[in-house]
Amino acid sequence: MSTEGIVIAGAAETDEVGRLPQHSTLSLHLEAARNALADAGMTKDDIDGIATVGTPGPIQVAHALGITPSWLDGTGVGGSSFLFHVRHAAAAIRAGLCTTVLITHGESGRSRVGAGRFGLGADSLMGQFELPYGVVGPPSTFTLTALRYMKETGLTHEQLAEVAVAQRRWAHLNPRAMYRDLITVDDVLASRLVAYPFHLLECCLVTDGGGALVVTSRERSRRDPVHLLGAGEAMDAPMISQMEDFTTSKGFRLSGEAAFAEAGISHDDVDHLMVYDAFAHVPIYGLEDLGFVKRGEAGAFIAEGHTSPGGRLPLNTNGGGLSYTHTGMYGMFAIQEAVRQLRGEAAAQVPGVEVSVVLGNGGMFASAATLVLANRLP
Repeated sequence: MSTEGIVIAGAAETDEVGRLPQHSTLSLHLEAARNALADAGMTKDDIDGIATVGTPGPIQVAHALGITPSWLDGTGVGGSSFLFHVRHAAAAIRAGLCTTVLITHGESGRSRVGAGRFGLGADSLMGQFELPYGVVGPPSTFTLTALRYMKETGLTHEQLAEVAVAQRRWAHLNPRAMYRDLITVDDVLASRLVAYPFHLLECCLVTDGGGALVVTSRERSRRDPVHLLGAGEAMDAPMISQMEDFTTSKGFRLSGEAAFAEAGISHDDVDHLMVYDAFAHVPIYGLEDLGFVKRGEAGAFIAEGHTSPGGRLPLNTNGGGLSYTHTGMYGMFAIQEAVRQLRGEAAAQVPGVEVSVVLGNGGMFASAATLVLANRLP
């Protein structure tokens, strides 16, 4: 699929992220949509495509906005869904199914206002084959991969903690980040143990918030756009216990390869990187599976400061899901920060960002998508 001529013309988050008990899930969608449309210099009458995930879905969001779209996408594959939506929107626009797509996200992850109920049916795959053995929820599920990775590569607890330390350095520079105080490796290891080997500061936040994107053709954009150079999507397994290899994400690797090939770039072209960070080991997998470092080297790479402010590969510059915000499905916020960096508008702006790569994770390594974004065409 070619993404030639496709751009992100508008991008914005809700007015606030964090603790927002006064907002329902739907109101977060609508506030983010309003802000993204204003950012794009457009109105709802310019929109003929809607994409979102969860409850409310695209029909309810479109109805609440007063839009009757000719194209809808409700693809729901976890936190990477919004990256899928960008790729699907690009395909739909290229195929002439619509001209301008609004992608929305709103999630009352912390306050649970208008949010769906948690739970898995006993007849589901996880209900049958994982829950009976005590693998319940992301903290205990992700431990399976992290522990195997540590055993096989020699990653230390201190190196794992360095991921949280590095991202807090970025959050310290971001006034919107939920947690901004600088932390040390000792602080991370002294925080409460949630599920071995994860301490509290190695686990994502639980927040409220939302964001939205306007995706269209270059010709229809009303402001300097962010170009979509390449995109890829992939999967691994529906349950973490069924992954081919606990120490690497097939979805990360395949989606990254597809996106880089379509964009026609190499790793040396990348100025900025956003990797979904539900838990501290996920950016480690991202660095390795995207090919920025060799297997087993990412922990030391981060500990040496290469992803921190002033490093040669700025990573998760908003503070990430560990320090900025994490509503439950984080991918939208990773895209938002990439757009800000490419526009030169980020709170912790990296000098000279021209190409940014965004890697999203869905579920427990079940789905993955990669976007290559740029502020100018090659």
